[in-house]
Amino acid sequence: MALPLKYNFRNVIVRWRSTVSTILGIALVVAVFVLLRGLARGIERTNGNTGDPRNIIVVRKGSQAESGSLVSREQFRTVQFLKGIARNEAGEPVVSAELVMIVSAPRRGAPGEANTLLRGVTPRGMELRPQVTLVEGRWFKPGHREVVVARRLASRFDGFEIGGTFKAGAERLNVVGHFDGTGSAFDSEAWMDADECRAIFDRDMYSSLLFRPADPAAMSELIGRIESDKRLSLRAEREVDYYAKQTMTAVPIKYLAGFLGIAMSIGAVFAAMNTMYASVASRTREIGTLRVLGFSRRSIVASFLIEGSFLAMIGGVLGSSLAWFVYVYVVLRGINFGTLDFQSFAETVFQFRVTPDLMILGVAFSAAIGFAGSLLPALRASRLPVIAALKSL
Repeated sequence: MALPLKYNFRNVIVRWRSTVSTILGIALVVAVFVLLRGLARGIERTNGNTGDPRNIIVVRKGSQAESGSLVSREQFRTVQFLKGIARNEAGEPVVSAELVMIVSAPRRGAPGEANTLLRGVTPRGMELRPQVTLVEGRWFKPGHREVVVARRLASRFDGFEIGGTFKAGAERLNVVGHFDGTGSAFDSEAWMDADECRAIFDRDMYSSLLFRPADPAAMSELIGRIESDKRLSLRAEREVDYYAKQTMTAVPIKYLAGFLGIAMSIGAVFAAMNTMYASVASRTREIGTLRVLGFSRRSIVASFLIEGSFLAMIGGVLGSSLAWFVYVYVVLRGINFGTLDFQSFAETVFQFRVTPDLMILGVAFSAAIGFAGSLLPALRASRLPVIAALKSL
């Protein structure tokens, strides 16, 4: 015979002080866990939201990122005129040879400097990225030492405001506009003319090539042709696939979330266990009475497990809700976060995301804490000698 749920509900209400402390403790653990996972999710979404499925990106074989890739002008000319590449209204091949460099800039409102990415693009490169739109100012003019900066990046560095300047190589670049990358990796970049960028940094080569096949059938054919040509020694893949793989930055945050989650969950388990042991000690006679009334040990164990898990799940819901409200506040205030990209060693700007699946994961995490913290006290309660329990005060 199982104990009625109203018995557990009554005990939770009667012992409200210990109930509140347990719920709040677990809520804080879950909130931290969900927020850290949300940071990793934000980085993953930034890379997963980058690129166009119709585009192909080409880098040097063996390179992990564009900033470490070298593509010669001869290789560019060879790829540019491959059969199957789309052409624009002017009849020009839709191919962009680009250079990605790392520049250092002073942080806004904080001491020190940080690295950021400067991308040299061509007019074709802007055609290939329709998700990048100008939101303030104007686009750069080649030959005028002008640059357009991502709006989110501009809020993190001095000199990135419109009219500001920053040093790149031996030159100073003038910021003439801000663009929006719609939450993609381009929100961590500044753009200028590709050939002017090569001249400033005295580079004879490009970092990557970006082009659009004429049709889906031509995509696989072009990728295979570039990959198999040993003279080129280049790697080609869909642009969205390339950026989807650039998630190494999120790995340390995931590990941190897991480590802190385990460490804090151990503390939460002991806190829940302490609460449940105290509950058992104060309900010794009550437990003996339940045994006399015919309730089995299994029913008593199940009752304590249900009670502990229920309290923990309330804490999980509260903690997940707290994380959600923090996320909403950050979105409404337009707050962005930055971290080091372990591929390019430049700062990546992103916005963390608390999604429904992370909130559900937080509640499940809290239920596991409640179950683990209630198991031993529940077993102790079920093994209390009936006569000794009835004689206790």
